[in-house]
Amino acid sequence: MKTVSGFVVLIATLLNAAVIGLIARRLIAVPVGWPRTIALAVVFNALATPVIASVGQAVGAGGPLGAEMDPALVAVVILVIAWLIAAQVVVLVILEALVPTGSLPSPIVAIRGLPARYRRTRRYAEIVAVASRHGLGGYLRRDRPAGAQWEPPSRVASGLREALTDGGVTFVKLGQVLSTRPDILPPAFITELSRLHASVPAAPWSQVRPVIEDELERPIEEVFAAIDEAPLAAASVAQIHLARLHDGREVVVKVQRPSARREVTADLDIVLRLADRIERTTAWGRSLGVRDLARGFSAALAEELDYRVELANMRAVAAQSDEVAVPTPYPEYSTRRLLVMDRLAGAPLSSAGATIRALPEARRRNIAQTLLTTILGQLTSGGVFHADLHAGNILITESGDIGLLDFGSVGRLDRRGRESFSRLLLAVEAQDAPLATDAILDLLIAPSDLDDRALERQVGDLLVRHGGGLGPGGTAQLVVDLMRTVVGHGLTVPPQIAAAFRALGALEGSLQLLDPGLDLVSSARRAAPGLLREQLTPETVQQRAIGQLAASLPMLERLPRRIDRISSALESGDLTVRVRAFAHPDDRSFLTRMTQQIVVALLAGALAIAGTVLVISDTGLSITDQLSLNTFLGFVLLLFAFVLGSRLLALVFYRDTHS
Repeated sequence: MKTVSGFVVLIATLLNAAVIGLIARRLIAVPVGWPRTIALAVVFNALATPVIASVGQAVGAGGPLGAEMDPALVAVVILVIAWLIAAQVVVLVILEALVPTGSLPSPIVAIRGLPARYRRTRRYAEIVAVASRHGLGGYLRRDRPAGAQWEPPSRVASGLREALTDGGVTFVKLGQVLSTRPDILPPAFITELSRLHASVPAAPWSQVRPVIEDELERPIEEVFAAIDEAPLAAASVAQIHLARLHDGREVVVKVQRPSARREVTADLDIVLRLADRIERTTAWGRSLGVRDLARGFSAALAEELDYRVELANMRAVAAQSDEVAVPTPYPEYSTRRLLVMDRLAGAPLSSAGATIRALPEARRRNIAQTLLTTILGQLTSGGVFHADLHAGNILITESGDIGLLDFGSVGRLDRRGRESFSRLLLAVEAQDAPLATDAILDLLIAPSDLDDRALERQVGDLLVRHGGGLGPGGTAQLVVDLMRTVVGHGLTVPPQIAAAFRALGALEGSLQLLDPGLDLVSSARRAAPGLLREQLTPETVQQRAIGQLAASLPMLERLPRRIDRISSALESGDLTVRVRAFAHPDDRSFLTRMTQQIVVALLAGALAIAGTVLVISDTGLSITDQLSLNTFLGFVLLLFAFVLGSRLLALVFYRDTHS
């Protein structure tokens, strides 16, 4: 008997779960999970019998649940079961709104992820402690408004730089990226973050050699005739070793530190979680869009960790840099963590003071102009440009030849972006505010309520102010002024456009080492007409014209027939214009949802009023000593009102939460 009773309970539980799950999905339109549905059915099944007995006793409906049941008891039981089912559905909807299905991992996944979660929590606590130690804890509070002042900005900026330094390589790189975004950070922060650098000791050869051999899948001696165990340079993610191939060619071996990927991956997860939390809980985080910034930084840093991407970048830049040397990579020896390339003879500009001073002044000026023209050509013609042009990444030989190093950070502009950038250079050269404004609007993302006339006036003022040349170091100020102008009008700067401006800003500092009196803006204006003439050669114009004609040919073929149809309609007076008010699917969907909500609200309100009137009514037939027919019908109507009200709340709150 116990087995039969248990089987009956199981069947009742599964039937209850199926019913409330079906109602939640079909009637309330909420996709609930089955585990919580079954668990809820077990709880309510245990409560059903005492609840039904209590209600039956309260309304005076008696009799056993047998072959000759009291009809009043049957009606009460059905009504109570219906109310219990409705209550379960509402509880399911509330649980789904608070903890959506799939938002929590399964028990097995949760148990397996405990070690990683523990490490992440410990690292997260370390980062928050570092931020608090440097006076930044208050800026993580929920109640800090978006317009709150940084008091004083220099102290907060200094604390941020120190906190990022203590945070490790990932956070140092994050600060370095932010230092190139004057469009989102005040000048005090740009100045402080520009001082960030990662000072780390070189990894011992005993740790580096296994990485090289794992990536080569063979002993080092089979590839290199000799390799220096002491690194030529060491950075936070990789270090450089000089080597010689068996055929005598001198090469450079860039090898990733053994623990770099693991540390960066773990910290990137923290950065993304912190950004998500800051954007959810702080107004200033939402105003800056820190979640999108973190995602862009994470994608860029992930690319830097894959040296196959750097190899492709090196080839792309080399294809459009005839007058500037680019190392030749060796794909057969290069992998995700290992990059082998030719060694360029010379020294970085940052440490080549003696070599630069030994060159004639005219030669130095010519070298600077050649480098500038090459980078502008990458921006306006090639589309692939070196985005990290600080003095350590530009090499100069004793004869005055220029080379580029480190292609982990490379930007890309499509054809429209290159053309818009070229027009912007031409507008700066001609001080043409309308042309410059049009180019800016093509490059950036404009809001729907943009006042383009006001933007044009401010851009014109900017061009006039900088029209006579900026002098040494003035390009960075021009970039800052331009960024502030466009951001002040609500325009969004895409990452690749920010990288292009960043490249020019960093290039100016490098060019100052070659020609201290150089004015990058004036030099760029002189180079711009030549670059634009290259884009307007007969061959280029012909290719673009053919492309445009091919794209427009189908429309041109249909044009005569359409013109004839329109002219005939005009002649006969039958020309009409039909405008569809809700042509977009989103508009129709919005109208449908509004209509549904209004109808459901009216029905629920009418049923609730009618049910309440019947419940409190003292007239009507009595079906038991304590229960009248009007009262029973009133509770039925209230049940329908309750279900419709639940659907209305689901339409309003659940859709908004999960849209």
